[in-house]
Amino acid sequence: MVERDRGLTVAAHALLILGVAIMVLPVYLAFIASTHPGADFLSGRIGVLPGPDLVANYAGLIGTGAGLQGFPPVGPMLWNSLVMALGIAAGKIAISLLSAFAICYFRFPFRVTAFWIIFITLMLPVEVRILPTYKVVADLSLLNTQGGLILPLIASATATFLFRQVFMTIPDEMTEAARMDGAGPLAFFWHILLPLSRTNIAALFVILFIYGWNQYLWPLMVTTDANHYTIVTTIQRLVSTATQEAPVWHLVMATAILALLPPVAVVLLMQRLFVEGLTATEK
Repeated sequence: MVERDRGLTVAAHALLILGVAIMVLPVYLAFIASTHPGADFLSGRIGVLPGPDLVANYAGLIGTGAGLQGFPPVGPMLWNSLVMALGIAAGKIAISLLSAFAICYFRFPFRVTAFWIIFITLMLPVEVRILPTYKVVADLSLLNTQGGLILPLIASATATFLFRQVFMTIPDEMTEAARMDGAGPLAFFWHILLPLSRTNIAALFVILFIYGWNQYLWPLMVTTDANHYTIVTTIQRLVSTATQEAPVWHLVMATAILALLPPVAVVLLMQRLFVEGLTATEK
């Protein structure tokens, strides 16, 4: 029996609450600033409570853009970012599952070499190979398209390595039992490997969704049409507008809050599976 010290418990919870408050405070201030007129933000009169322009600022930003500044609405940009993040996450997981399955369960020449070649690509992120990648995308006429945003980012050596490690923990007896029952490679993959990897897939999906959502440099290069802007690049463009033309910092804050919501929603909805996927050690 382990005795609990009530004082230590209260102190620990107080420390945790303080840490959460410190982390949430900048987000709260950004939200408060987004509910006030631009003039109030510049004058420092935003207070600690939501202002009178909460609905007007957000509705105008999503539906009509930044008003007098002529900036396009961010609703389609949120959609572009969502499609991009989902496409990158789903593509990386699908390709990594198949490549890890092939490396673990098929015997072919240079199998180990192929795995290490995949693993070495960790040293070649998109920022390193951005010029040749841009040239390929441009030659394929994929600029200003969802394909151009997603396809160059869907290969993942990290995910391949993680799924390989998961598959290696599955007992050989299970593979032999599936073979004796007449299950082919695809049936074994679909009915056994995928269900056993469910929590790992969920944890990786959360990480890869946030990775895709936060992409900045690649979307900035391959999109020149406002119809294909993403929400992250939109924040930078709004900052340029705020510093050069008009006081739209309240709209910058509103855009940042909108950009924050989808990743937070994904983490909250998949929190249980995410934690299980990171902590599970037995199959």
